[in-house]
Amino acid sequence: MAKERIILGIDPGTTVMGYGIIRCIGNKADLVTMGVLELHKYGDHYLKLQKIFERVVQLVESYHPDELAIEAPFYGKNVQSMLKLGRAQGVAMAAALTRSIPIFEYAPLRIKQAITGNGRASKEQVAMLLQNLLKISELPKYLDATDGLAAAYCHFLQNQRVNISGGSKSWKEFMSKNPGRVKK
Repeated sequence: MAKERIILGIDPGTTVMGYGIIRCIGNKADLVTMGVLELHKYGDHYLKLQKIFERVVQLVESYHPDELAIEAPFYGKNVQSMLKLGRAQGVAMAAALTRSIPIFEYAPLRIKQAITGNGRASKEQVAMLLQNLLKISELPKYLDATDGLAAAYCHFLQNQRVNISGGSKSWKEFMSKNPGRVKK
């Protein structure tokens, strides 16, 4: 029987942090929850970081994820924005690390590629595909929630590809493992 895994996905942000949690058994993933932490109401950047830390700890304590998949900051023109986003990501990662949860980072382009097949897909396209894949009845107000969910689902798909590949390191090994599939 396949082992159950819980994956927490986070889209870090200093205005809105999105998150999504999926339960995976074998090659099937189901939505557990998704949402956002709205941070625009806090004027102090350090208070925002504290709120991110506290919310991630709450999610970890409530859902006991086995792994954290987080969107890596992308390179932009505004250095200050990059610094703030990197801090938000770091605080979310630190919260998971306090509970010894392994962390996996994915570039935004990689996440979009995994979900839609197009690394340049819009937030709306990602959200609609996740809605179909995970049978989400209604999309959230903030698509940052589906962005967090997309990080979790991307991580799920990465592990599926590894498991599905069959594990043979060479043709000789494949033939020895699968004698009935080789024609002579």
